[in-house]
Amino acid sequence: MPSHPSSARLLDTAPAWACWVAEPGRAELRPEPVRAPGAAEVQVRAVHSGISRGTETLVFRGEVPASEHDRMRAPFQAGDFPAPLKYGYASVGVVEAGAQALIGRTVFCLYPHQSRYVVPAQAVLPLPEGLPPARAVLAANMETALNALWDAPAPPGGRISVVGGGVVGLLVAWLAARTPGCEVELVDIDPARASVAAHLGLGFASPETARGDADLVVHASGQPAGLRTALALAGFEATVLELSWYGTRAVELPLGQAFHAQRLVLRSSQVGQVAAPMRARWTHRRRLERALALLADDRLDALITHHAPFTQLPEVLKQLAHDARGVLCHRIDYD
Repeated sequence: MPSHPSSARLLDTAPAWACWVAEPGRAELRPEPVRAPGAAEVQVRAVHSGISRGTETLVFRGEVPASEHDRMRAPFQAGDFPAPLKYGYASVGVVEAGAQALIGRTVFCLYPHQSRYVVPAQAVLPLPEGLPPARAVLAANMETALNALWDAPAPPGGRISVVGGGVVGLLVAWLAARTPGCEVELVDIDPARASVAAHLGLGFASPETARGDADLVVHASGQPAGLRTALALAGFEATVLELSWYGTRAVELPLGQAFHAQRLVLRSSQVGQVAAPMRARWTHRRRLERALALLADDRLDALITHHAPFTQLPEVLKQLAHDARGVLCHRIDYD
């Protein structure tokens, strides 16, 4: 594999390197031409990017349903599902050329894994002062969590269960716990998640020991068994908010049990649209700006459990697609 170029002050026309899913189950680094930016554009040198473990592993395995090919396109995706395509949406970098007001600023962009790229200036958001670039890769996950709690707000004083202790589940639980009086319990089959939950000030339980009668249950495990647990934990007329995306997998649910008698509400939440209660006043950009601001807490560094250099990204994606045990956010670092 050729080594990708050094990031130090490359010419505008020097090639960059990007990670492509060449075929389902195989990724590779490919050279990418980078043109000079216009006055309303910026050239960004990537410093870090984050792997959205759930969605990106489904994309890597080629498990995006044909019906969702258009809706699941990332903002700067190249190519088409199932492959070859360039995918991702959690890039942090430094503006090196283009719009003068942004040169030298560290920014977040919903861009795939690529060492340098040119985008419209409006597509990047400067990081809030004091936010470490390495933590900013969580911005897209925080945006998903924020949108979820707009779709089904945590009731003040209420009992909240979050099933699934991945990055999104932990962020949802962390946000819900900031609501006055809320009792938040994270539910996961992995006992190792208990220490992360405690670090964030959250309660923890296994599915067998979790308390029931929740006012709101948020499901984010990505597994059908987790959704079945979420339904079992919901109290009378409670809402179960589904954040997991299953791709081509079918999900079997026990709706013949207490689902109807409990008058439960099962609703979806998806970050592609601003949640309906806020849509009239909030844009996608404003929501992402707020997500970046919410990352100010140093404790959130615990959600980034792994990191690797960009040159290893194809192998990292392969490993995550087969066994992601113990991994929360996997950060990619660029030279």
